[in-house]
Amino acid sequence: MAEADPFPTGGTGTATRATGTKRQRMRMLLMFAVPFLLVVAGLVYWFGNPTRVSTDNAVVKQDIVSVAGEVTGLIVSANVRENQLVKAGDVLFTIDPAPYRVAIAQADAQIASAQANMTALQADVGANAADIAGVRDDLVLAEANYAREKALMDKGFNTRAQMDVARHAVATARDRLASVGAAVAKARAQLANGEQVPGVNPEVAAGQATRAKAALDLLRTVVRAPAAGRISQSSRLQPGQMVFPGVPMVSIVVSASTRVDANFKESEIGRMRPGQPAEVRVDAYPGLVLKGHVESIGAGTGSEFSVLPAQNATGNWVKITQRVPVRIAIDSQSSRPLLAGLSTQVTVDVGQR
Repeated sequence: MAEADPFPTGGTGTATRATGTKRQRMRMLLMFAVPFLLVVAGLVYWFGNPTRVSTDNAVVKQDIVSVAGEVTGLIVSANVRENQLVKAGDVLFTIDPAPYRVAIAQADAQIASAQANMTALQADVGANAADIAGVRDDLVLAEANYAREKALMDKGFNTRAQMDVARHAVATARDRLASVGAAVAKARAQLANGEQVPGVNPEVAAGQATRAKAALDLLRTVVRAPAAGRISQSSRLQPGQMVFPGVPMVSIVVSASTRVDANFKESEIGRMRPGQPAEVRVDAYPGLVLKGHVESIGAGTGSEFSVLPAQNATGNWVKITQRVPVRIAIDSQSSRPLLAGLSTQVTVDVGQR
């Protein structure tokens, strides 16, 4: 009887080794194929999807209103603090109103003085009108006396001295009549009204204008918020701080003006139109996606409006891809606060018109 071979060359062992080698090769193939396919898919999506353009050169923008006082004075009270939310019309701070109340009192005194002056001028007109009547009577009497003296002179019964006295009396009466008439005309001229303020004496009108200016200045001592938003840069709002017209004292970040300013490459805006839908992702809030649309496209590249625009009229010119600012309006309500200056990523669907 033949003995069994202790080292068989075929059969189950060879098949097992072949199966293990095949599985190892498949495993290696999958290890390299899956990442390769993912990279290819990403490149196809990135470069092969011409209906969507994207940029991460975008930031959240909000209008910032600098609030300054319109009158000079000391701050007597500050009603807001840093980062406080305010509504349009809320009181921000108050300037000392005492000097402007004094200005109103001075204007009232000026108006009263002008009114008293008008009363005195009207009395002068009445008195001078009565004087005119008396002077006219004196002139009539002087002229009659001169006529009698002349008649006697013609008959030889009068002297030349008497004639001179009568002639002088007539001249004096005429001069007085002219003087009183001029005084009446002057008083009436001072009582006259100008075309700019009909029906009101100029001095009274000047006093009224001064009072109106003082009342407006008093009203401006209470500084109110011109728009709703969040208070910023309020460090100068301290009681005792001097306020000067035109010098900003506090800023308001207007939350209602939130938008995104995205800078796209010049090669990407050829098919971009206002109204096309857009998606906004905020770096500060991962997972937050906001819906929006293209509101407007800039009138020039960013470098064109820079302080020192590029000068390309040289022999060493190098072409650089320019960026065009595109304003994105946000349509959806954000669940997180959108702060001015936050970085975002914007994707625009340029396949829709």
